[in-house]
Amino acid sequence: MDDSLSSLSPVELRLLIRGGDVRIKTTTGLASGFQQANVLLLPSALAKDFEAFCLRNAAPLPLLYVSKPGEVSCPPLAQHADIKTDVSQYCVYENGKMLKTVSSLSEYNLPLKDMVCFYLGCSFGFEGKLKDAGVPVRNVEQKRNVSMYRTSVPCAPAGVFHCPLVVTMRPVPAQMLDTVVEVTHQNPLAHGAPVHIGDPALLGIQDLSRPDYGDAVDQQPGDVPVFWACGVTSLEAVLSTKPSLAFSHSPGCMFLTDLPDSSSSSALDLSLDPSLTPLSFKLSQNPLLYSLASKRAVHKIRQLEKVIGADPGGRGISAIFVPDELLLSCLALSHSSSVLITTGFPTHYMHNPPDETDGPPGAVAMANMLLSLGKRVTMVTDRRGLQMNRDIIDEAVSSGVLSAPVPLVTYEDNGPDSALNFLCHHGDVSKPRYDHLVAIERTGRAADGNYYNMRAINIKHLVDPIDDLFVAAKDIPGIITTGIGDGGNELGMGKLKEKVKGYMPKGDMIACDVPADFAITCGVSNWGGYAVACGLYLLQICPSHQRYLKKGLGLNQDQTWTTALPSVDKEETFLSTLVRFGIRSGKTGNLAMEVDGLTFHPTHSEIISRLLQVTHEAA
Repeated sequence: MDDSLSSLSPVELRLLIRGGDVRIKTTTGLASGFQQANVLLLPSALAKDFEAFCLRNAAPLPLLYVSKPGEVSCPPLAQHADIKTDVSQYCVYENGKMLKTVSSLSEYNLPLKDMVCFYLGCSFGFEGKLKDAGVPVRNVEQKRNVSMYRTSVPCAPAGVFHCPLVVTMRPVPAQMLDTVVEVTHQNPLAHGAPVHIGDPALLGIQDLSRPDYGDAVDQQPGDVPVFWACGVTSLEAVLSTKPSLAFSHSPGCMFLTDLPDSSSSSALDLSLDPSLTPLSFKLSQNPLLYSLASKRAVHKIRQLEKVIGADPGGRGISAIFVPDELLLSCLALSHSSSVLITTGFPTHYMHNPPDETDGPPGAVAMANMLLSLGKRVTMVTDRRGLQMNRDIIDEAVSSGVLSAPVPLVTYEDNGPDSALNFLCHHGDVSKPRYDHLVAIERTGRAADGNYYNMRAINIKHLVDPIDDLFVAAKDIPGIITTGIGDGGNELGMGKLKEKVKGYMPKGDMIACDVPADFAITCGVSNWGGYAVACGLYLLQICPSHQRYLKKGLGLNQDQTWTTALPSVDKEETFLSTLVRFGIRSGKTGNLAMEVDGLTFHPTHSEIISRLLQVTHEAA
């Protein structure tokens, strides 16, 4: 870009483009403060289908204006414009193949009389605001066209139109991600907030140095690749649908409008509610993955975390609390597709069964919500309790506590590769069976290799080495782990072992040595399971998170998750089932309607009610 052009208005720039000014090759960095537009001209017979396609895929294809057949001006966007001449370079397509590029469409006057022009928002429209916010725009700095990539993510089809999503990538300093997300969220007509932050391979992009459109843009130390939906998706739609004749802008050569870059349509006003401004959170390093959630959803999940931090049993759990572990776990689970859950703490080694009532209710509550969200859920348990737990799952389904049966499996240590083969198809780390492991009130291995209850009694003889799965998961890209506990001796609490040793009774001996990526601490572990279910619900109704999760594509029509929340009635029913199977309260050993020595009414029922109150306030 010629620096002398950067201060010119859109009107002045359109006149230069119309006159064939050779200095204007792309429009990146031009017309700062104004919207730019992708342009696609299609035969009028295809116009309704393509408009529907845009509405179903609003992130890559935000509609600014749809012309009438043969209309070459666009009064709502720009005065005295002529779409035949006001783009610096056009692409000409016949039957889905790009034949050539031209600097004017004037020679196509006759076919243009029956064509409709679609003006679609462009991410160049927010680059000025990023610069104003102090964010380096690397493609502008390097005087290059922005990088654009074809992804493996399919757009939602409409009529005859279908194609993969195309994205732009801009490297962003990690510490400026929230600024970038907020600035671009405020411009929904320029594609809005990012649809992916992190590893490009998660979008099916194998090599950032080889963009499908535009130029490669160099990252600087500390940069994170950030991806926005891109209007070049419309070009992919042409290639896929193969209309007899079509025209478009050449990637990076946009139509410059007179609309300020803060413009929004009334249909998008809701997305500009300040409480829906997204915040970014790093979920994993390998692969690098960030997620987004609105300020409102984040606030509510933090309220849930505060509720489950209550400590009526006086264990001093607040001493090992780490903030936002619930939030991060819920975000990671929202991105998951296949979840493995384990529970079971055989603290009552003198009884048969030796298990306690804390753990299974929280595990089932999480499983029920995950199933309603379309996730695959499997549970892994000790061999000694396999049949009992199968019977309990069947009872939970028949009583309506659980919406569908959950496969129940066991794990045995048959050699050094047992955990790897269990977690991955054929032991191939590129093909994991699960992308998230959750342990809730699951006895965890201590530093000496034994397993201790809170009285520091070794119960290793009752425990299968499911800890090995969490250890192995650390070296498998794409598997995230969560541990939920209330004493520090539970699987996953190894992340907090120094705190457990320092603050929990007999911590030096009982502290679990096996960490999880996220360690959720709570007064009673079941409460953590209930809070995860509620947190997943809050993310499901968070438009900022759902847009990011779905890459701004399609519509959410399945709402079976609305009935999947835990409730006082469901949890009371399930606890009574456990008691019938001879499972006892953890602290007292009572065969009664209590967990960790606390009776279901009023203690547990009140916590459930408070969690639901926070959740329903958001809805």
